[in-house]
Parts: sequence; C-alpha cells; structure tokens
Amino acid sequence: MNPKALLWILANLYALIDGCQAQSKTERPHIIFIIADDLGWNDVGFHGSNQIPTPNIDALSYRGVILNNYYVAPLCTPSRSALMTGKYPIHTGMQHYVLLNWEARGLPLSERILPEYLKDLGYATHAVGKWHLGFYKKEYTPEYRGFDSHVGHWTGQQDYYDHTATEEHFWGLDMHRGLDPARDIHGIYSTEFYTNEAVKVINSHGDLLNNSEEKQKKPLFLYLAHTAVHSGNYYNPLPAPDETVEQFSGIKDYKRRRYAAIVHWLDESVGRVVEALGENGMLDESIIIFTTDNGGAAAGFDSNFASNWPLKGGKYSLWEGGTRGAASIWSPLLKKTGRVSEQLMHISDWLPTLMSAVNSSTEGLSRIDGFDSWKALSHDIPTARKEALLNIDSINDDAAIRRGDWKVVVGSALNGSWNDWYGPSGREEEYNVDLVLNSKVSKSMDSYGFFLSADQIAHLRNSATVKCDTDAELIKDAGDMKGDMIGPPIPCYELIKPCLFNIKYDPCERRNLAELYPEKLEELLSVLTKYNSTAIPPNNMPMDPYSDPSFWDYTWTNFGDKISNSKINEESCSVV
Repeated sequence: MNPKALLWILANLYALIDGCQAQSKTERPHIIFIIADDLGWNDVGFHGSNQIPTPNIDALSYRGVILNNYYVAPLCTPSRSALMTGKYPIHTGMQHYVLLNWEARGLPLSERILPEYLKDLGYATHAVGKWHLGFYKKEYTPEYRGFDSHVGHWTGQQDYYDHTATEEHFWGLDMHRGLDPARDIHGIYSTEFYTNEAVKVINSHGDLLNNSEEKQKKPLFLYLAHTAVHSGNYYNPLPAPDETVEQFSGIKDYKRRRYAAIVHWLDESVGRVVEALGENGMLDESIIIFTTDNGGAAAGFDSNFASNWPLKGGKYSLWEGGTRGAASIWSPLLKKTGRVSEQLMHISDWLPTLMSAVNSSTEGLSRIDGFDSWKALSHDIPTARKEALLNIDSINDDAAIRRGDWKVVVGSALNGSWNDWYGPSGREEEYNVDLVLNSKVSKSMDSYGFFLSADQIAHLRNSATVKCDTDAELIKDAGDMKGDMIGPPIPCYELIKPCLFNIKYDPCERRNLAELYPEKLEELLSVLTKYNSTAIPPNNMPMDPYSDPSFWDYTWTNFGDKISNSKINEESCSVV
C-alpha cells in the first residue's frame, strides 16, 4: 500500500478511536466548481461511450456521485445565470438565447450571486475562464460580482489560440485579467492556459494555508469555466493541437476526431486540478463539482461534433439531449459515494446546496427556485425537488418541464429542425479501465485513501448508461403500464401540439403519450402555465454600435463605461 495512504487511514482511525475529528485547516470545505461548455451526454466514459477516453473525469465521478437525472438550461447564458442566482432564467430575464457580445446588458445587478454569498462567509473567491453574464459596464464583470480575481473571456466563444471573439462583422480580443486586456498569452491554447491559471490559484492558496496563522486561513472557491468543448471562431471551429488530434486516428470522422482532441484537453485539466489539490494537502477538505452548462452541439450544429447518444436533440433544444447534463460531485463530506444518483436535480440547486454543504443558513434564499440537495445527495435520500422547469421562451414560443417521471414539450426553438437522435454511439470500442485506474485523479485520490476498483467501475458505468431498448427488467418494473410506457415509437409533432413522455421508461423520448394520457398532459401544461405567469420579459437588447471592438483598440471591453468618458461623433458613428 502507498505509505501516504496508510498514514492517512491510520490517522483517521486514531481520530475515531479518540472520539474526535481531525482538525481541519479551514472551518469550511474548499469548493472547486468545474464547468465544461457544450459537453455532450455521451462524451464522457462514465455514460457508456468508449470512443473518447475521459479517464480523469471518470475517475472523479466513479468515486463520487454521478448525477443521472440532472438538468440544465439548453444554452450557455441561461444555464450560467441559473447556476449563479439559484433562479430559473424566466425569473431573471435571461431565458431567451444567449448574451451577445454587442448587447448593453448582463445578469441583472439586482441579483445576488454565488461568489458573493461565499465571500461573505470568508471564502477566497477566484474565477478562471468563461463568464458570459455581461461586461458592457464594469459592474457586470466577475471582479465586481464577488470574485477576488478573474482571468478569462467575457463572451460566448473565442478562438483557442488568438483569443479573439467575433459577432458577425465585429472582431476583437477577448481575454482579460480583471478589466485589463491580456495580450501576452497569444498562441497559448485556451484549455492549457486556463488549467495553468487554476493550478496557480490552488498552489498560491495552498501556500497561504500552510504558512498563515489559523485566523487568516480561508477556504477556497475556485470557479473554473472552460472554453472547451465549445466550437471556436468560424475560421478555426475545432481547435486542437495537431499532435493531439493524431492520437485519435481510430475515429474515422475527421471533425469528430478534432472534437475528441478538445475533450482530451478538458479531461487533462480535471486531472491536473485534482493533482494540485492533492499536492497542496487540500483534497480531503474539498467539494469538487464537474458539470456541463448545456447539452452537446452535435452533428455539425454550431460547427461542433458532440454526441448526446442515445438522448434526443442537443444544444438549444428542450429535448433530453439539450437539457440533461453530464455531471458529478465528489467530496469526502458526502456520506454515500460511489453511486449513481437518480435524484432529480437542476443546475439552480447548486447555490442552496453549496450553502448548506458549508454549514451556512439557507433561510435567506427563500426567493430562489433552487433546492438544497446536500443532505439528499450525501445520504442518498429523496430530494425536495419534484419538478424541473427546463425553460419557457416566449420569443421562440417553446417550453418544457419535467415533473416526476413525466415531461411535456411544447414547440421548438429551431422550427422543428435538429430534433433527431445524434451519435456516434461510441459503443464499438473497448473501455480502458486501466486508463481510469492510472489517471492523475486516481493517483491523487489513492494517495489519500480514496480507492476505486475495476468491479466498481463496471457496476457504476452500467448503472449510468441510459438504455432505450426494451429489456426484461424494464418491462417487469413497468408492471401494468408496460403496454403504454414501452412499445413502438409514437411520433411527436411538437410544432402542432404538445408532446408527453415518461422519462423513466422512455428516456430517449421516442414514444409520445399525449393522447394516451390526456389528464397527465393537462396537469403538466397547467404547471407550465403557472410558471409562465411568474416570468418576467426577456431582457435582450439590440446591437449597440459602440460595442464594436474597432473603437477600443480591437478589444471587447466595458464599452458602456468608456462611451460616457469619450467624445462621440454621432454623424460618423465614431469615438474620438
């Protein structure tokens, strides 16, 4: 046995015998929140795909709790707004589309967000990577919204090498340290850069913990929001180092091969972050969350090649492929780990759940939509959440809600297109268990005594894999309902009338039960109507001409502040 692991086990046994807990370096746990961009349900190994190895993400997830009934919004900005505020996007005006670079808006400043709550509890708060919640005035940027520091990009997507962002004919640099442009990292791959910055934050915090007086020791909140695996700019939509792409020569589709290389760097990042936590003695006092912001952009949508197989649809849609997110949580504070959770959860739940996890009162969070799921996740008991609003968009005229096992879908954001099932399935290759067991995450976890076996992996992976084919166990479980819940597909024409699905027995939304269960359909439509009555209008704005980076040294900047300090030539629409 690893000597460090043996010492760790003996130390904890001694603490138990002595009847007291080992003293923590901080009063509250560290929180490491890693969010991927547009990652497909089927792009992680723990959901059954063998095509793109994700050994570090898998090793972390198998040791923790895999969230198999976890929902997100279908697009970046709505999802991130729900994460930060604990509110559905319909209650912040962020429900329609994404925040475009040229809009003079952001997540409303009236909203108190996650890093502000944690900062008040004594946390050191640091953000690395994508923001996408507003920047037209400095008050909307991360360092004015609760983060001690931020390095990263403010817009929705960027080139991974030159770090510029485009919006139709507008083009400019989008990489910042605080409010200042970061021009010195040109040519450094975004995923590598963000990983390096995250590791620096962890190392610096580790030094403070080891060298500060007890009263100065703060817990860490690190928000690592990757560009990966979002597509890049139009001139280089699938950016990855060529030598990494070559490692996936077995994937026949060249564009899927490039996408695999992007996923690989994301997985490496997770490994290095966990490794840094271990090296700094912080791993056994941490909560680590890994999640996507929305479903994968598949089959060329948004110039990307994710896979949500076997779920229907993808990014931008309210089908399972767009709103059921790949996610997991790990922490030694969780009482029952190494399991697959079927508990219903929504991305808005993270705010109250984390507040509860750090032993803070959630009483002041009564006006949010999220539910405190910490105890439920820890002890494997039912959560308080009975339904999850997936979105209501009055401009796109589409909506969806999951209530219990049932889901209703009304309309389509894409006029009925991109409503298919997109692969590849990735089931042809073999799953390499040794990669998982020898990953950076596994080596770090093993050194702390958090072990994992091949048998555990096989069991958990099977449990976390969505199966859409009828099998004996599923039919037996369905009982008297099997004739309705399971059977040949029944088409859905969501542009004509609402569609109803039982997600427990039909997770792939192949069998529209609207005509078979009209009362259940009316029940869910009634709930949607109630939610709609509470919605505020979308706060989207038209293009502001002064957002044009050419006015500001070809840099996306807080143009709202700079306009007020500049002389505007209205006739030529220029800034002097």
